[in-house]
Amino acid sequence: MENQTEVSEFIFLGLTNVRGLQCYLFALFLLLYMASILGNGAIVAVVLAEPRLHTPMYFFLGNLSSLDIFYSTVTVPKMLAGFLSGHQTISFTSCLAQLHFFHFLGSSEAMLLAVMAYDRYVAICHPLRYTLVMSPQACLLLAGVTWATGFLHALMHTIMTSRLHFCGPNHIHHFFCDIKPLLSLACSSTRLNLSLLHIVTGIVGVSPFIITLFSYLYIISFLFLKVRSRESRRKAFSTCTSHLTVIALYYGTAIFAYMRPSSGSSKGEEMIITLVYSVITPALNPFIYTLRNSEVKCATRKFITRKLFPERN
Repeated sequence: MENQTEVSEFIFLGLTNVRGLQCYLFALFLLLYMASILGNGAIVAVVLAEPRLHTPMYFFLGNLSSLDIFYSTVTVPKMLAGFLSGHQTISFTSCLAQLHFFHFLGSSEAMLLAVMAYDRYVAICHPLRYTLVMSPQACLLLAGVTWATGFLHALMHTIMTSRLHFCGPNHIHHFFCDIKPLLSLACSSTRLNLSLLHIVTGIVGVSPFIITLFSYLYIISFLFLKVRSRESRRKAFSTCTSHLTVIALYYGTAIFAYMRPSSGSSKGEEMIITLVYSVITPALNPFIYTLRNSEVKCATRKFITRKLFPERN
């Protein structure tokens, strides 16, 4: 992989260059980052510690929380350091690494949400076959394929970007090394890179969305056509509401950010959209899952009580 770039580092223009505003943004994003780390870390700990949560649904939730911890860590600490120093620079190698891990974790999360939708479909529409279809081996395979596909998708973009020629300027109109802002700085042709971005990333983003959509269409039709009890319908829907909320937040902003043409949007709009699904959504996910899921709330309460008051057990 030859790299003939003349640019050794890039400078992020970030969200704002107003020093006073940077202090407020530092406090805001530090709180969001801490909420993401602590909230998602708590879910992972509870899922591992509570035997009643050792089911496929919560296995995938633990994977989602792990992804969210890493996902926000790819961008937020660097952004916070820039707010403190007032000068946000990144080396070319670190820029490629940030690009790789951002797209690795982001595309893995998109596919994991589809796997979680399929899990709900099997649990609600085929309950008698659930333990057979979603066996521990099947769950491990689905999770492994999800992470591996995300890694290979990101590796493709990283290799293609590393082969471009960057001769200046080196100012990135973003708060991290995303593909579109980086390609706009390249001195060589980016036609193939943009084609791969729209086609391959489009497939990686839209395919899981279609799987999710059809899974929930089957779930809704099954519940209204074959389930007579309102209470049974309510219980089934209650296991899906948290997942549907996360899907709306993640897919809505991510597909909107990457599938629309660059010429039709301002750089500020793109940064705000990216902030929603890369920083805000990982911080909100733990609250969405704990507030809307009685099992997680109960298990979390027991876990905290056992840790704070071990003599009661």
